[in-house]
Amino acid sequence: MNLKEIIEELCSYEFEKEWFEFKENFDNDDELGEYISALSNCAAYCGKKYAYFIWE
Repeated sequence: MNLKEIIEELCSYEFEKEWFEFKENFDNDDELGEYISALSNCAAYCGKKYAYFIWE
């Protein structure tokens, strides 16, 4: 699956899930590590192979 297909799939959900999140203008370096850790833990808990943090 390529990046475009992944983003299209994530956009098809009505709401964000525990294992992916969209952000705009995210620039807090201290929180980035916490987000990545939390998303990966939630992905594992939900049986997902990957977690996604998408921002522009």
